[in-house]
Amino acid sequence: MKKNLSRTFVFIIVLLFLIPVFCFSINAQEYREYAPILYFEKEETCYPVAVEYLFNTYDLKEITLTINGEESTIPFFDNSVGTINDDKIINDYQNKFSSSDPSVYPTVYYYIDDSSESTFIQYWLFYIFNDGEHNRHESDWEMVEVVIPPGEEKWVAYSQHYSGQRASWDLVEKQGSNIKVYVARGSHANYLRSYSGKLGISSDTVGNNGLVLGPTDYNLVELNDQIWLEFEGLWGEITGEEDLVTGKAGPQGPKYRVDMTNNKMWNGISWGSGLLEASSLFFMIELLLYNFVVILIVIAILVLVITILLIYRKHKKYGLGPRVMSIFYIDGLNLHTIANIMFFIALLFAIIGLFNNWYSVSANIDTEIYQTTEMLDIIRMDGINGMKIYMPTEYGPVPMGSAVLPFAYIFLIGFVFMFLSTIGINKSSKLGRKYLLKGIRFILVVVILVVSLMLIGNFIGGGESEESLVGIGGLLKSISGNPVGGSYTIMASDFQLESGSIEFQWGLGLGMILILISGILFLVAGILAIVDGKEFFKLKTPKAKRQIITTTSNQKPVENVENKNAVEEKPKFCPSCGAKLENNTKFCHECGNRI
Repeated sequence: MKKNLSRTFVFIIVLLFLIPVFCFSINAQEYREYAPILYFEKEETCYPVAVEYLFNTYDLKEITLTINGEESTIPFFDNSVGTINDDKIINDYQNKFSSSDPSVYPTVYYYIDDSSESTFIQYWLFYIFNDGEHNRHESDWEMVEVVIPPGEEKWVAYSQHYSGQRASWDLVEKQGSNIKVYVARGSHANYLRSYSGKLGISSDTVGNNGLVLGPTDYNLVELNDQIWLEFEGLWGEITGEEDLVTGKAGPQGPKYRVDMTNNKMWNGISWGSGLLEASSLFFMIELLLYNFVVILIVIAILVLVITILLIYRKHKKYGLGPRVMSIFYIDGLNLHTIANIMFFIALLFAIIGLFNNWYSVSANIDTEIYQTTEMLDIIRMDGINGMKIYMPTEYGPVPMGSAVLPFAYIFLIGFVFMFLSTIGINKSSKLGRKYLLKGIRFILVVVILVVSLMLIGNFIGGGESEESLVGIGGLLKSISGNPVGGSYTIMASDFQLESGSIEFQWGLGLGMILILISGILFLVAGILAIVDGKEFFKLKTPKAKRQIITTTSNQKPVENVENKNAVEEKPKFCPSCGAKLENNTKFCHECGNRI
């Protein structure tokens, strides 16, 4: 009996010992099960590393800043290898990475929280340098997480600048259960698709054409075990309050990093729940935007082939005239010459306009946190980059949204077809109608932009007056009331600051003004060409086909004499200018050329 009791006692002790080991193995399996597969763009220069790589070259410093009217002392890690004004930090990392230095071996930190009903697993990525489009700073912390609610579908959240994106489990690309993450070049924002980044928070360059790091290609390190986790300072150099607004300051660490709504990313479920949720429609739009130029070129080539075939048929039947394109009839002081010259001037204005700013909203900040020395663009639209929106805050220039639509390519392709459409036009009235249509289209671009801005006011503040609206609502209402240009001042108290103000200015940019002028010039050119009514040349009459009379095998084919005589008796035209000629004449009475 005593022997059995001793065996039972030993069994219980062993079981108690194995329970935590067993539980740990489950957790270990869990965090490895969802560990991300990281896809980088081919020109990426920095990959996730262990924090110890920074600790080999850092200096711990402090700076005293005035924030919200109070002085605060902020500690920060300063990478002594270089600064944000040079590429020394990137080059040092690249040299060690290319030589397979163990200090730069890829590393991913994981953190599991199952203290609430849902379990979330976070994967934190540390980069030695951020070389993004909107900001450039030492060090970078990014994160992706998997949330596992009890009895419900899992979902994920990916960090993107000072916000992010969430998605249901069925919309996540996976290899087994390992989530796929597409990392933006330089900024290291995380995306759900390789064609993302052109619509949404910011204009990022994403792809799956570079290095791929799977769970077996990097070290998985538990984050809770790191003594530096409690560091509340910045993980990069900061030189003053200005760096906070312009995005030059290093980020906060995992436990203290916040989004634009001041929500800590460490609180995984509450942070992820507040993000914009992805959808199949959203991905479809992103795919179209990502391949916009390719799709446009394919369509343009198809239309171009059809257009050339039609021109060939017309040329074969009627001829093209001595100058081929009617826009080149510049032959003296007359209306169609003036119209054609105006066409080329309008074309030049339009092309310059496509590559300049179309519309912008700028801000001049004068608060206790930061004072700008010049206006900073917070909304900018042009023909190459589409529209970008970002707001300067105490955490840096936070991207608010973007839609990268290169409208300039559409206009440039339209110009090519405009030239082709003038081939073989023999009357200035026909040419004038084409000028009119082009002018109307250009003016419509400006009208649509202005009307769209005016409609914004219908969705803000209901029936409230402009005076009753404050903050961003008042700004948008003011832009809607006068979209062509204006200014508006928001008091710092609207942003929960004690003193100061932010002055906003907006208006049509040089590019849109040039497009408007171009449209007016096209209209005037069209009217002049129509009024002129000049016939540039006479169309050639199609030659009559000779009729062949079929005969028996013993007879030779005989030409239809009547048809032959008819062809010979037809009036002749000058091959140079198209003027009608008298029979048996040797010189053209219009141009003087010898026949």
